[in-house]
Amino acid sequence: METLRRLLRDPDGATAVEYGLLAALISVGLLIGLQNFSGALLDMLTFITETLEDAWV
Repeated sequence: METLRRLLRDPDGATAVEYGLLAALISVGLLIGLQNFSGALLDMLTFITETLEDAWV
């Protein structure tokens, strides 16, 4: 706990905390975006697979 207080008082520590929060926000945004993209990608791959299977028979 003391280390966290020291980081918050130190200007360099505050900058590190800000960068950590920024990285966390970017990570959450990427995860949400990739989750939406994965559904669309799965739909497209399913469509391609079904089309190829129908053409093969």
